[in-house]
Amino acid sequence: MVILTEVIVSLIVGGLLWALFDLYAFKAKRVRSKLEKQGIKGPFPSSFLQGNIPEIKKIHIQQHAKAMAVDGGGVISHDWTTKVFPHLHQWRTQYGNTFMYSSGNIHFLCITDPELAKEVGLYTSLDLGKPSYLSKDRGPLLGQGILSSSGAYWAKQRKIIAPQLYPDKVKDMVTLMLNTAGSMVQLWKSKIDNSEGCVDIKIDDDLRSLSADIISRACFGSNYSQGEMIFTKLRALQGFMSKASIGVPVLRYVPSKNNREIWKLEKDINSRIVEVVKSSNEFKGERNLLQTIIEAAKEDGESNDRWIDIDPSKFIVDNCKSIYFAGYETTATSASWCLMLLAKHSEWQERCRAEVFDICKDKLLDMTTLQSMKTMTMVIQEALRLYPPVAFNVRETQEDMRLKNILIPKGITVQIVIPMMHHQPELWGPDVYEFKPERFAEGTKNACKISQVYMPFGIGPRICAGQQFAMAELKVILALILSRFSFTLSPTYRHSPTFGLTIEPKYGIHLHVKKL
Repeated sequence: MVILTEVIVSLIVGGLLWALFDLYAFKAKRVRSKLEKQGIKGPFPSSFLQGNIPEIKKIHIQQHAKAMAVDGGGVISHDWTTKVFPHLHQWRTQYGNTFMYSSGNIHFLCITDPELAKEVGLYTSLDLGKPSYLSKDRGPLLGQGILSSSGAYWAKQRKIIAPQLYPDKVKDMVTLMLNTAGSMVQLWKSKIDNSEGCVDIKIDDDLRSLSADIISRACFGSNYSQGEMIFTKLRALQGFMSKASIGVPVLRYVPSKNNREIWKLEKDINSRIVEVVKSSNEFKGERNLLQTIIEAAKEDGESNDRWIDIDPSKFIVDNCKSIYFAGYETTATSASWCLMLLAKHSEWQERCRAEVFDICKDKLLDMTTLQSMKTMTMVIQEALRLYPPVAFNVRETQEDMRLKNILIPKGITVQIVIPMMHHQPELWGPDVYEFKPERFAEGTKNACKISQVYMPFGIGPRICAGQQFAMAELKVILALILSRFSFTLSPTYRHSPTFGLTIEPKYGIHLHVKKL
């Protein structure tokens, strides 16, 4: 009996090892073979379990050492992608505009070819969905919400959430945005009054607090006191998750210090969102986005034809986290970059301020006046080109499919590197690294040779549902600041874009601010 048990255990262990070997070694070999036959190459995985992760780390260490040896002299350069993503730059130079690499068992087809990126954007089938690693490796942050799900489940979520962020809904939120942003303006005024007319402000935290308050009030009906800890902990969770490698499933379950912090934060965030949901159930005012999500989950739970295959409470929590993360972090970061660029380019700061005064005069800001701000729109679009908050547009092939002239196997993660698309001289001209808002004078379609490569809000059917909300919020924030203050870059400002799931200023953005 003991021998039989040992044999069974050995067979099970052997089967698991074989499955693991097939997943990592044989699948990788099959994928490489199919792509190499089509002329697509890439670095050979040096690790059985990690793929090219060791090479990525090595290249980043070398780049860091090189950066430490070079003194920038306070110069602000918008050519930052080679420093932040040195591995992609090196492999693009070595293997061409389209190449492959792997992170654990995730096989990437990395695209910097604009024509291929355009075709990905025009592809509307649900067979090209979001990668599964977003809901697994990034699961504590995103779950299976609208940002990370695929197929019919994603389509249903989009149908529920997107209409709540259409322009006709956003226009009713502008007054709320104004009132909320007014509190930050008063805070800055108080700081200036106490500092003899000028103050050095690190704007990042203030903008995050403001963005958090706006998304909380506009979409969830709760005040900032209820959402404050959710945003603080989401920010902390983002930091821990940015340190975790993707594609090595076993690492997610190892009780390392980083993972323990992730698990703790995930549990805490989920419970706090549940509390916000409970308070929303008691709210008798106007229907908001959170109540729309709750009602969808409730209706599904009572339906015989269910479309949610997971616990409805998880559906609510996951989508709340998606909206909190997307509506809070990316908008605050984009506002920071906009103000940095306006601080550096005083002539554009003056032009935007003049436009605000000319359009608004004695009127309050509303959707009509915001849409009339052409100069402001150009500045925001150019800031999003130079510093897109999201670095990658990723899709996963649910079936074998052909894009352009490439047959892409099922299970491949198609990765478009957004900043590399935004910084190609061949598309934007020799002044690609200059801040020139006028390139958007005739809109995004005429700003470069292939309009589909401009993708700060994504591309195709999965373009950001909150795009109109984000643009309105950015305009409200900038218009209020410009109408009350003038500002320049502080001498303490250190320009160092970094990637921590979003493209953000590593040392924050410091401005010298004066009242007008």
